[in-house]
Amino acid sequence: MNTNLRRAEPHFVSSTASRGRLFSRREWLTWLSSASLSTVLLGQRALAAEPAPQVVRAATDLGARTYNVREFGAKGDGVTLDTAAVQAAINACHADQGGTVLIPAGVFVIGTVELKSNVTLHISAQGKLLGSADGKHYHAIAEIPLSGDTSLNDGNVGMLYAVHAENITLEGPGTIDGQGSKFRIPEGAVRAPSGTEDSDRPYQFLFYRCKNLAVRDVFLTAGAIHAVRIIQSSYVQLTGLHIHNRVNRNNDGFHFISSDHVHISNCDVECQDDACALFGSCKFVTVDDCSFSTRWSVFRFGGGQAENIAVSNCLIHETYGCPIKMVCSPEARFENMAFSNLVMRNVTGPISITQGPHRPARARPPGGQEKTGASAASEDALAPGVVRNISFRGIQATVVVPIALPDTPFTTDYHPAEIKSCIGLSAVDGFLENISFEDVQVMFPGGGTEAEAAVRDVPLVIGEYYEAGVLPAYALFARNVRGLRLSNVRFQVAGAEARPAVVLDHVIDAAFNGFTAQGTKEAESLLRLIDAQDVLLAGSRVLDNAAVFLDVEGASSSRITVEGGDLSRAAKVVAFNRGADVKSVKLVGG
Repeated sequence: MNTNLRRAEPHFVSSTASRGRLFSRREWLTWLSSASLSTVLLGQRALAAEPAPQVVRAATDLGARTYNVREFGAKGDGVTLDTAAVQAAINACHADQGGTVLIPAGVFVIGTVELKSNVTLHISAQGKLLGSADGKHYHAIAEIPLSGDTSLNDGNVGMLYAVHAENITLEGPGTIDGQGSKFRIPEGAVRAPSGTEDSDRPYQFLFYRCKNLAVRDVFLTAGAIHAVRIIQSSYVQLTGLHIHNRVNRNNDGFHFISSDHVHISNCDVECQDDACALFGSCKFVTVDDCSFSTRWSVFRFGGGQAENIAVSNCLIHETYGCPIKMVCSPEARFENMAFSNLVMRNVTGPISITQGPHRPARARPPGGQEKTGASAASEDALAPGVVRNISFRGIQATVVVPIALPDTPFTTDYHPAEIKSCIGLSAVDGFLENISFEDVQVMFPGGGTEAEAAVRDVPLVIGEYYEAGVLPAYALFARNVRGLRLSNVRFQVAGAEARPAVVLDHVIDAAFNGFTAQGTKEAESLLRLIDAQDVLLAGSRVLDNAAVFLDVEGASSSRITVEGGDLSRAAKVVAFNRGADVKSVKLVGG
């Protein structure tokens, strides 16, 4: 055996100097490791030396991009007019199938800007859109027709507007300031300066025939006229808005014209004019969990066919006009409305519902102008308006004598009847039908005089701001109503009052259950029924002393039943006057 034989070892010649030399296993592994690393590095250098092929990818984020208005030239310095830059950002967003236009921190001055389909306008917390104080920076929108009729449309100038658009969102938490005081007519001016007329002033939001519209979490302040005006639009959501709009006359909060599927929630509105006007044919509307304060009305209905409307869980405070006001003109129709869980603190005239033509039918209001000739004849030819199926439940109201709102920079006059009105229901042509009140408490300030209490023939008119004269009841005046229901209703008065708590004039089919009212020593009676028929007063209660619980007047009064209750504080239960028959009333129990 050859003892010099060794196990074969792998070897190769790495250089001339090492040629013929055998490598140990450790040397071989070390060399192999470094050689592999060198090969990899050389391969990477080779790859880096050649440019990588360009890969063309499809735009996968269309419709979801953000467009910062500063990137389109907006300055946001509170001085430069940024209208063109903001519009350019919106146009680019719209062209890219939608997305978000960002208003970053800064003050961006704009005139008229058009919003477009599929665009979200986001105003950052420290961002503000400031309406230009120069009326020349706004323009009328030709696509929005004018009619001259408030129930159709009487304005088409906007700050932010959209026409025939869909899927639009306006969101905060930033601010939109309209600088509305710059558009106010000076007190005592003989002639209105240019740009201050109603038709010239820009609405902060103006939408016409839009669909799927959302506005949320924005602070709207100091509008030139209305804060939000929405015309003939559908599927609208307004959530979390704070509106403070009291620098000019006609400063509405929300103003809708013939819109449907509208939902308002968690908003706070402080304005000078109507807080939530629903004109024309507004349908399928809900309002909940909001607070309102205004000089005029909160929920204001006029013209058209308003139906299927629910208002609930709202706070109404410092409202010196009428929280709920319905004016139903000929051929209009208001029906299927429910108002529930409302707290009204320091208000005047909590509820007013009137129906009929805008002219006297049997008497002229003091200082009023009666329509004559063709105008009166045209009104007479129209079908009477319809008001029916309206309910009020869970309402607490504190009625006060109105005062000037402390943050309104101009004076406002009050009509005499505004000071002493409460709940008024009055029809001129036909009847209001199926009106109900349940769980309602009203505290009235008093102040009615004997002369006012003596009024029996209240003019048959539907004056919008109670121009027809004082209603002859401190809590409820109802005339020409068929199907009136009161359940668990309580009326109280804080001061001297010569008028009855309730007057029913030509009311048919009325039922009071659990009715409580406070008598006064100045009043002839607590309740007055004039030519009323089919009336049930069950479980009534008299608070404080009253001369008479029920005064029945008129030869047409009939089928009146007084049943049970506590009437012990009334010196006399029933009195009959002006031709009323004693057989018209039946006393049961009590």
